[in-house]
Amino acid sequence: MARRPTLKDISELANVSEMTASRVLRGKGEASAVTRERVLAAAKSVGYVPNRIAGSLSSKSVDLVGVVVPSISSFVFAEVLTGLSNVLKTTTMQPVFGVSDYDLETEETVIREMLSWQPKGLVVAGLEHTDAARKMMRNAGIPVVEIMDVDGDPVDLNVGVSHRRAGYETGKAILERGYKKLGFIGTKYPLDHRAAKRFQGFQQALAEANVMLADQELYTGGSTLLLGRQLTEKLLERTPDLDMIYYSSDTMSCGGLMHCVMNNISVPDQLGLAGFNGLDLRHGMPMLTATMNAYRFEIGKRAAQLILEHEQADYRAVRQVIEFKPDVEPGDTL
Repeated sequence: MARRPTLKDISELANVSEMTASRVLRGKGEASAVTRERVLAAAKSVGYVPNRIAGSLSSKSVDLVGVVVPSISSFVFAEVLTGLSNVLKTTTMQPVFGVSDYDLETEETVIREMLSWQPKGLVVAGLEHTDAARKMMRNAGIPVVEIMDVDGDPVDLNVGVSHRRAGYETGKAILERGYKKLGFIGTKYPLDHRAAKRFQGFQQALAEANVMLADQELYTGGSTLLLGRQLTEKLLERTPDLDMIYYSSDTMSCGGLMHCVMNNISVPDQLGLAGFNGLDLRHGMPMLTATMNAYRFEIGKRAAQLILEHEQADYRAVRQVIEFKPDVEPGDTL
C-alpha cells in the first residue's frame, strides 16, 4: 500500500462498517470477539496507525519528532540524543523519546504510539523490526530515519556505521599485532543486533587467518564497569593464557582494565584489551583502552538534519543511506 492506510481501508478488509472498525480500534463500545480479532488483524496487516489529532488540528501534524531507542541510561544513546537535540533546538520541533528495551514487540508498540500523533519525523535505532513496525514506518508519509547501523534493509533514510565492518577491522588489527589466544566478552544474542554483527565481523577476521576463538563470556542486561571486571576475572580464571580480550563495549573493556590493574596484569604486554564506541569514559582510566569510534553524536545530528531536509506534505521514502566509516584507535592497550 503506497499511501497511509485509512479507517475505510480497515473496515473494507475486515468486512465491517467504519463505525465498528473505529470502535474496535479505539477500544470503545461493544464488538464480538470474532469481529474484534478481524479488525485488529486487518489493521496490523497493513500497518494502520490511528490519527489522534484528526479533526483537532488543521495541519494534521505536530512539531514533534519521535525518537525510539533501546535505552536512555547508556552513554551510547545519550550522545545520539544530544546530537539530535542540538539540531532540533534551532527549530520549532521538539524530540519525544520512547524506549524499546531491546524488545521488538515493545518497539512496535512505541512506534505505533509515536506515529499516532502525526509527528514531523521518526528516528528509530537499528534496522531490525517486526513486520508490522516496518509497514507502519513505510506508510507513515513522513521522513523515517533508522540510525546506528547500516547492515541491513532500511525502510527509508539510514545513518550509521557498519557493525560487521567494525568487528572485522578490529579483528584484523588485533591479529596484525601478533595476538593469538583470543577471548571475547559481549552481550547474549539476539537482543543486541548491532553487538551480534560486530561479533560476526570479528569471527570472520579470525576465520580468514585460521585462528579459533579461545573462550568467551556472554551476559544479559546493561554494560557496567563492575560487570566488565567480574567477567574478565571469570574468563581469565577459566582460560588464564589468553593474550587478548575483545569486548562488545568500551564500558566493559574499561572494567576489564581495572581488573588487570588491581591484579598486576601488565597491559598490553601480558594481555591486550579492545572495546567499541569511543566513549569519553576511556579518558578517565589509568590507560586509554583501544576502541573504534561509532560517531554517535554525529549520527544524531545527521538524522535530525535529514528530517529537516525532507520535511514536506507529500513525502515519499527516498531510501538514502549515509555511512560513517570509523577506524581502530589502538590507545595504550592494543
